Amino acid sequence: MHYKMRQTILMPHSIPNSFSAAPTPILRPRLANLGKLCVAIQAGSTVELIERAAAALADSKFLELRFDSLPKPAAALTKVAEFLVAHRDATAIATCRRKENSGNFTGSLKAELELLAEAAEAGCQIVDLEVESAEVATPRQLDQFRERLRAAGAALLISFHDFNRTKYLEQAAQRIEAFHPDFIKVVSTAKSLADNLAVLKLIADSSLSARVVGIAMGEAGLVSRVLGPRAGAAFTFASSSEGLETAPGQVSARTLRELYRLEQLDHASRIFGVAGNPIGHSLSPLMQNTAFRREGINAVLLPLKVQKLDDLLKLVRELPLAGLAITMPLKQEILPHLANPVTAGSKPLTHRIGACNTLRINPDGKIIGFNTDVDGVVRPLEKRLRLKGARIAVLGAGGAARAAVFGLVDQGAEVFIVNRTHENAVALAKESKARALKHEQFAKAKFDVLINSTPCGMTGSKTPLPIAENELNANLVFDLVYNPLETPLLKLAKARGIPVITGLEMFIQQGARQFEIWTGKPAPEAEMLRVVELELRRRG
Repeated sequence: MHYKMRQTILMPHSIPNSFSAAPTPILRPRLANLGKLCVAIQAGSTVELIERAAAALADSKFLELRFDSLPKPAAALTKVAEFLVAHRDATAIATCRRKENSGNFTGSLKAELELLAEAAEAGCQIVDLEVESAEVATPRQLDQFRERLRAAGAALLISFHDFNRTKYLEQAAQRIEAFHPDFIKVVSTAKSLADNLAVLKLIADSSLSARVVGIAMGEAGLVSRVLGPRAGAAFTFASSSEGLETAPGQVSARTLRELYRLEQLDHASRIFGVAGNPIGHSLSPLMQNTAFRREGINAVLLPLKVQKLDDLLKLVRELPLAGLAITMPLKQEILPHLANPVTAGSKPLTHRIGACNTLRINPDGKIIGFNTDVDGVVRPLEKRLRLKGARIAVLGAGGAARAAVFGLVDQGAEVFIVNRTHENAVALAKESKARALKHEQFAKAKFDVLINSTPCGMTGSKTPLPIAENELNANLVFDLVYNPLETPLLKLAKARGIPVITGLEMFIQQGARQFEIWTGKPAPEAEMLRVVELELRRRG
């Protein structure tokens, strides 16, 4: 089955007659200047494949067509040819990975080579052949295959995939280089953040002499997907939309382009992260990347799934990172690694609180820690009342409560701690120079502000409200929970005519302070609030 050539991509001499002794191919400008983002398309039918490919063009003109996802791959060639003729500005990679190489194609090696050659003749400008297939093919099969690619004007990409680990990447690249392809693709699986460093190093070391694609799959491998092109990778891969991923850890093209600004990143871009486990739900990337874009700052913040603190610290040193937002369970673990100055023999506020949620990494590598949760509590309250001398009750004695209590005591407020386990309230009160109240004492008192720092009302939490409904004995109620936007406590307060402060305001203010620490500029608070609120409403 042959198709009319759409365009000559390679110079006539660029495809050698043998895989064993080949000069470096010379690509025409079209493939030498590919976009950085290739959208991988798989489907259960030819019609669905074409529909998804057409929709994906809105995000990228560079597509990968996964023929091995189709029940009858060869039957799709005519429609693919028609699609590529109709969209001459599109560039397509044809992939048909065999089952023994973790694909879905059940045909023989001969059938795979035939299908890929026909895909090139149908107009796909690049074909992806697994290195395992190249290694078991005969020299004659490979020569004939490459001659057909040359005649069709298509380039050859040879790929390696490890679905279990990130190891021996250089050896994998050398296996591929032995066949002198136009593109080298090495894909591993990230079991740690440090695995991204190995992939990025491979890209940086190889990109001057070869067109390389390097990716670490899995949630922990997002760093490699976003920063690969910045390190010199020819391009990276994305899904067409959420739920249509073709590999573990793949994110959508829109997310890579709009949230992480993949195409604008360069060696001058500063890299930040939000680290924790779990981390996929975090709204910090949306909030901070929106702020960076709004203020024209060349930076990106990535979610970092952390298993061990040492793994994160290696990324901090070797990537390197410029700053971090820290979530549980790392807020306490990071404290011994901070280089915060001690003034007049007193501990910094972060150490007194016993938790750090923000890091700034100085040019000398020293890590300075902050607790911007304090700002998230203090700033909203400062806008509404004078804190010095204000009577403020804090429900809870955990990490969020500690930030609120220490921060408010430092502002001169009279702080009262109420907790189900009274002994924990007493211990925190002693540390912070606040006061602990038993429940019955709290019920009889009046306060300027009531702050809930417990998980009560949080989406997915079954923690009961620590006080009775008739004990909202305050002039203002502040709930630090921000998901859902309106918690049961806030609804109750509104029903009784009591003004409220939402946890969303707290989240934005602590994020605004992080932005200021990292950039030295005022944060675009209104824009940060707008995008986070929209996303919370979208999540429902």
